[in-house]
Amino acid sequence: GTTMTEQQPTICPIKTHPPSLNPPMKSSILLVAFLAFILSFAVFARAQSDEDIEMITDRVLAELTADAEWYDDDMDSGKLSHSQAYSRISSAGIGIVSSGRCSNRNVRSCTSLDSVNSCTIDNILTLKRASGCSITITGGTETGHAGGSKSHWSGHKLDISLNSCINNYITRNFAYAGRRGDGASMYRASSGNIYAKEGNHWDITFC
Repeated sequence: GTTMTEQQPTICPIKTHPPSLNPPMKSSILLVAFLAFILSFAVFARAQSDEDIEMITDRVLAELTADAEWYDDDMDSGKLSHSQAYSRISSAGIGIVSSGRCSNRNVRSCTSLDSVNSCTIDNILTLKRASGCSITITGGTETGHAGGSKSHWSGHKLDISLNSCINNYITRNFAYAGRRGDGASMYRASSGNIYAKEGNHWDITFC
């Protein structure tokens, strides 16, 4: 992965929509709710007092609420595993390289896509389609990059290698936005994505 120090620009995030439920997950949630209903009905039938019924009702509702909160947090996170992200980029012809030939995000020499934002992958795929250029990812979510709320580690940033095709596409289609503190030239897309040209790669901040 790339280890150059970065300063985070202020950008406008891309709004994304949470993914729709897939059929197996819908079935699982319905099954849990149905079983909870049957269990509560059976226990109600054996309850001896209003106090018993109130206690059971509170317990069942608490369990269902906890399940719902777990599910919402998981769906809203919008994160991908390395294998999920790699499958998407490789099918689009986007490469990925690492000096350590590994994908462990806790190792600096690896290039990892573990816990990358889904919208980050959406955007790199859009860049590939729009530019028609060869794209190779050289930096992902692995440790060793600068921190911040929109960083490599948080899943918002990718590094891609330089080549004449992608260099020309970025500089001709996106507005020049000045220089960062480290001297890197920045270009801002209409989407709000920021492309900073570092020594041997583009450091891109997405969504």
